[in-house]
Amino acid sequence: MSETSDRMGAAQEQARILAHALPFLRRYAGATIVVKYGGHAMGDDALAKQFGRDIALLKQVGVNPVVVHGGGPQINAMLERLAIQSTFVNGLRVTDAAMVEVVEMVLAGTVNKEVASLINAAGALAVGISGKDGGLIRAKKLTRSARDPESHIERVLDLGFVGEPERIDVRVIHALTGAGLIPVIAPVGIGGDGATYNINADTAAGAIAAALGATRLLMLTDVPGVLDAERRTIPEMTVAEVAQAVADGRITGGMIPKVETCAAAVVGGVQGAVILDGRVPHAALLELFTEGGVGTLIKP
Repeated sequence: MSETSDRMGAAQEQARILAHALPFLRRYAGATIVVKYGGHAMGDDALAKQFGRDIALLKQVGVNPVVVHGGGPQINAMLERLAIQSTFVNGLRVTDAAMVEVVEMVLAGTVNKEVASLINAAGALAVGISGKDGGLIRAKKLTRSARDPESHIERVLDLGFVGEPERIDVRVIHALTGAGLIPVIAPVGIGGDGATYNINADTAAGAIAAALGATRLLMLTDVPGVLDAERRTIPEMTVAEVAQAVADGRITGGMIPKVETCAAAVVGGVQGAVILDGRVPHAALLELFTEGGVGTLIKP
């Protein structure tokens, strides 16, 4: 009798969860959701498998997910194996011709196919591509300047083959999603001169989401979201509030480029961008299908 009761209780709990999620399933039916996948969640086998299942589930309930992934730790490991020394300028890795070949090999090869395989293993059909395929990401050389501490003269930093999106051609994405496939995109772009450029995955995801006019951009990171002075997650911020928080120092360090990328995506046409903790099991599902979500939503 106890076993039957336990089964009945579990079934009722599943029914309750489905009933609660139904309004959110309707809200996102047919919506395009761009998911940036990276951080420690990529290095955890259990979380990686859950991520693959979650993306497959999104497709199965009528959402159109588009995945953009990083791969910094994997690049570092390969460079170390090949005894290629990394040089950093103001915290940014200088990427020469030899290094960009390794970056493309790792991002568009090993990592890209691993992420696609996670989704395929969960029963959906994912196709791994890079930003070079179909002219998806036209890139330009990233330029940064720094002030010399002694002379106070501004100088331009040469980071080699580090780029930023100049134009996004979404036709290849539409072709894949229209065929019922899930695009898994490596953040490598091609320049007007035919050169290959390494692009920050957050930046690539934001640009792709804006070009698609996505309903949501989900930035899976290693933090719960934007935190307030008491280290609590801020549920929502407007683009203007983000700019003010950066200006007055409430948002600092590595969170600045993330919130600025999200704000730029929203200004570019994304309905909302969310920074959330990818280490939380089923983070994307919790954000989309529960009241209030689990991260910080940046909206117009």
